[in-house]
Amino acid sequence: MEFILANKLIQPVKGEHSWFGTSYNTNIYRGCNHGCIYCDSRSECYQIHDFDRVRAKEDAPQKIDNELKNKRKKGVISFGGMNDPYNSFEKELMYTRSAITSANKYGFGVFIITKSDLVTRDIDLFKQIQHHSVCNVGITITTSDKRLQERIERNCATTSERFNAIKTLRDHGIFSGVLMMPILPFINDTKENVKGIVEEAVKAGANYIYPSFGVTLRDRQRNHFYGKIGMKLTEKYMEEFGDSYMCVSPKVNELKRYFVELCEKYGIIYKMSDIVKESRKQIKTMQLGLDI
Repeated sequence: MEFILANKLIQPVKGEHSWFGTSYNTNIYRGCNHGCIYCDSRSECYQIHDFDRVRAKEDAPQKIDNELKNKRKKGVISFGGMNDPYNSFEKELMYTRSAITSANKYGFGVFIITKSDLVTRDIDLFKQIQHHSVCNVGITITTSDKRLQERIERNCATTSERFNAIKTLRDHGIFSGVLMMPILPFINDTKENVKGIVEEAVKAGANYIYPSFGVTLRDRQRNHFYGKIGMKLTEKYMEEFGDSYMCVSPKVNELKRYFVELCEKYGIIYKMSDIVKESRKQIKTMQLGLDI
């Protein structure tokens, strides 16, 4: 493991509460070895060269503890905006667990974004956080097709392992759901895929599903993506989207309607405002449980 210097690890979020009610974000690692072909973090603007190699921020646990100790304003910290906080090195290094421990110690909430079932390791901390702050675990799931998942997310936990992780989290009372994104044009933008994800999420007891019916592509990341999907699909993307940053599925309206119908049918929330509201309700529920 290579360690790199970083001065400040907890950053304020612009437009507070617009993204899952978060106030801060942190990226303890730099780069990711999950091998997802669509990851926007490869873009040049982030200046992460050799993105598939994971590096850790030097002394991250101590630095995060010091930063949180000195913050007057409490809030929810997002983990996983630029990389997966539960990459393959986290099992031994436990930097993410240390940071969550500090968040709990100083009264902060957490929002976790991951594709790893290792997240269930930290259920004990999530339970403690829910007594005083928001704790929300969002697990990214892009397809219900195992073969497709292995092609577009090459080193991740399988789709079934991720759904099992959601079920485990929910069985322990942790607020958690599915980030159904990205839905890749001409690849996984089908009704069958949407239905498969929604139905499996319902079986797992997910609190919510939040979708995005498209993918972002620019500069270095676009080249990487095109190199993985083959010539025929690349030509379709170039013809449909040109140099557009946001590449929305041509079937977006049809898929959105179908997705909403399924969510309404099964009684699962999908709007950001509802997800934020419900995540905050969990705090009161846990506090009432303590009072009893």
